[in-house]
Amino acid sequence: MDERPQKATIYAVAKRAGVSISTVSLAINHPQRVNEATRRSVIAAATELGYRGGAAASGAQRIAVAAPFSSYASYYRRLSGIMERAATDSVEIVVHDLPSAAGSDSPVLDALPMRAGIDGIVVMGVPLSPAALESKALPGPPVVLVDVPDGAQRRLGLPSVLIDDERGGELIARHLAELGHERVVFLHEPQRSEEYVSAGMLRARGLGHLLSVSEAVADVAATDLVEAVGAALERAFRVDPEATAVVANHDELAAAAHRAFRVTGAHLPVGRSLVGYDDGPLASALDLTTVRQPFEESGYAALDLLLGRLSGEHARVSSVQLAPDMVVRGTTFRV
Repeated sequence: MDERPQKATIYAVAKRAGVSISTVSLAINHPQRVNEATRRSVIAAATELGYRGGAAASGAQRIAVAAPFSSYASYYRRLSGIMERAATDSVEIVVHDLPSAAGSDSPVLDALPMRAGIDGIVVMGVPLSPAALESKALPGPPVVLVDVPDGAQRRLGLPSVLIDDERGGELIARHLAELGHERVVFLHEPQRSEEYVSAGMLRARGLGHLLSVSEAVADVAATDLVEAVGAALERAFRVDPEATAVVANHDELAAAAHRAFRVTGAHLPVGRSLVGYDDGPLASALDLTTVRQPFEESGYAALDLLLGRLSGEHARVSSVQLAPDMVVRGTTFRV
């Protein structure tokens, strides 16, 4: 008699959880479409039975990459670094688009994307909720976080790749201070939840090491971003009329501010300066002073770290931190 244990199937998981196989599939592949109680039930059943999903038909390692791609173009640049690294090995990339964490009332990723046959997961720009961390009990692929500067999650043992955003804020502060600036407005999108530390919070913290910082919060979901940014800056300068520079959380907001000064009449005092963050083609086209983030390198490093975990190499490497660079162009001036 063959007494070898049988591989757990999706049918067995569905039976144990008391749901249909389509619900099991949704809970694993599209967790945001299943309510929390059902998702927890499916995860518990899968964990108990040791269900891991099917294997990749191609024989290649399959890596899921989850990020708010449709919210921030910068994640495509990180993805290009992942794709460059994937080209050197037999790796298939499966992409998941996520909502922006900044626009949600709580950290968004309640369960990890676990399509059948996924060997590893890279999560970029979105913190994990307790429910997602609990789902790590499911026997399955390792996870690497990118651009998730939340120390609590790193303490749980999830390896991470970060760009030093607080240092990026310090670089801007040092540059502006050398030009005589003392008070700046930090322009950013709303962050509804305080349950996690965002990159923008770290940038503002870095600015505050040398400068006085007030805030302008722009409704990035508005139909007219330029108008929304102009209104946010007008409010900020009424509160802090002595501010002489605007530092935007990313280059797209800086570009909107650049336009708002001309279209909506948003007032920036004489000696005005404008600084972005990221350094993509938009910054170059606007001659924008900004901070360059090594996006492609961060994606490359994340997949390299994940593949090292899968192969048993670099198992003790828990984090990689990359340094940003200041790029001085034509939008910063001496006061």
